[in-house]
Amino acid sequence: MGNILKQTISALALFGALAAYPATGQAADLKLGLMAPATTLDPHFTNAGQNLALATNFFDTLVRTDTDGKFVPGLAESWRIVDDETWEFKLRDTTFSDGSPLTAEDVVWSIERPATITSSTASLTIYTKAIIGKEIVDDHTVRLKTKGPYPLLLPDLSNIAIVSKNATQGLLTEDFRTGKGVVGTGPYKLVSYDPENRVVMEANEHFWGGKPDWDNVEIRFLPNDSARLSALLSGNVDAIENVPSSDIASLRENKDFTISEKTSYRFVFLFLDSGRETTPGITDNDGNPLTVNPLSDVRVRQAVNLAIDREAISARLMEGLALPTTNIVLKSMDGYLDTLTPTYDPERAKALLAEAGYPEGFHLNLLATNNRLMNDAKVSQAIAQMLTRVGIRTTLDSVPFSVITTRYSQGDVSTAMMSWPVPTSEASFPFRALIACPDKERGWGLVNWGHYCNPELDSTMAKALTLMDQGERTKTLEDAVRIIGSDVPIVPLYFQVSTWAARNGIDIAARSDERTSARIFTPAK
Repeated sequence: MGNILKQTISALALFGALAAYPATGQAADLKLGLMAPATTLDPHFTNAGQNLALATNFFDTLVRTDTDGKFVPGLAESWRIVDDETWEFKLRDTTFSDGSPLTAEDVVWSIERPATITSSTASLTIYTKAIIGKEIVDDHTVRLKTKGPYPLLLPDLSNIAIVSKNATQGLLTEDFRTGKGVVGTGPYKLVSYDPENRVVMEANEHFWGGKPDWDNVEIRFLPNDSARLSALLSGNVDAIENVPSSDIASLRENKDFTISEKTSYRFVFLFLDSGRETTPGITDNDGNPLTVNPLSDVRVRQAVNLAIDREAISARLMEGLALPTTNIVLKSMDGYLDTLTPTYDPERAKALLAEAGYPEGFHLNLLATNNRLMNDAKVSQAIAQMLTRVGIRTTLDSVPFSVITTRYSQGDVSTAMMSWPVPTSEASFPFRALIACPDKERGWGLVNWGHYCNPELDSTMAKALTLMDQGERTKTLEDAVRIIGSDVPIVPLYFQVSTWAARNGIDIAARSDERTSARIFTPAK
């Protein structure tokens, strides 16, 4: 048995958690334990996974994705392509949680609203910039015009929550903390929100999908792995996400619980600040600032790439719950290249550092989260050790995710271990957010914390975004990924295998986008 499981198995019997599950026909409540706290209830403020996941409890999008990432109707019952630049969406006849009707005006307002939020460090305008025209045909029909042919409109719209214009007009993001503006068409309504601890919700009697599965839902933020699993085993919560990898095998053997696993679209990578002449956190081995940023040299970035033993990370630290990669997409996605395979070659890494003028290496600060990804603290520590072995003496700074976003907004980071969900089946999504030259007009590079810019790469990807022929599109995406693999603007590490666990009596619909909400848990039939 895993350590946590050994310590808490007796508590399970003591609390009698399983007996608490309601019989058929009784009120059903759900308590969830999540790994990372949601930093806002404003669904348009920041493009962060935990925030977007929480938003799905309260809000819907025009287009939704199923558990495998395929597009299905959301608030749009249907859609059609009017011409190469125009899409038409037919809306459901439904209401918001306050009883007011959903109209095309709310859709237009929701698409325009992200651009009015200027303080976000990860803006959602990346999903709205391609839309240059909006036409309200009638209350339940809206037409969206794009700048040229744009095949990614559906995946873009799957990330934009539809909010009530009447309930959100004039509100600031801070106002959402009090519950103002949290008026959606999703299955639940907000009862209370404590940013550090929990969210409490109740069923939305107006939900278009029928009676929600749970009458009341409490989401608890439990970043500590031991505390999260202990809460499940003791009955303090009914289900959790991100089961500690060391306890997966033991929990599988426990007949009182069920586990669900799925390779997610979230890939973990290193940001390298290659675009600035000098960068904070990098010095020579005596602690003196360097006048030239080593990461601006492609040979140094390639050395970092070769210094990391991804297979060891997957096997020893992640218990197999990581798929090593040097691609920015999974094999099933457009743009994937078989030629980009994980290679661990520390001797070649040392040689590249010497060629770049750093035969004795240098010192680097690595920033990483300690509350967002499975085993993120352990993995980042291992990476720091691997880089140190090739001469890049690395000091690890492991902090909560909120600290990282603050430091990036201040320009105070050179290298960081981060992650990004790929919300659709192709390479253009992570590229536009993380790698593209920053361009507010196009909504590109809004999370390009490495300050990287390659006009040739941007041009190649821009071409792909206009190609409606799938064969041509795939080839052009592969050309772009080939450039990324050679130039190493970021260092892909692995795709995370997401896990969920629940007590018996609860079914789990594991999602490839790893978004955990009350929606993915249902009472067993």
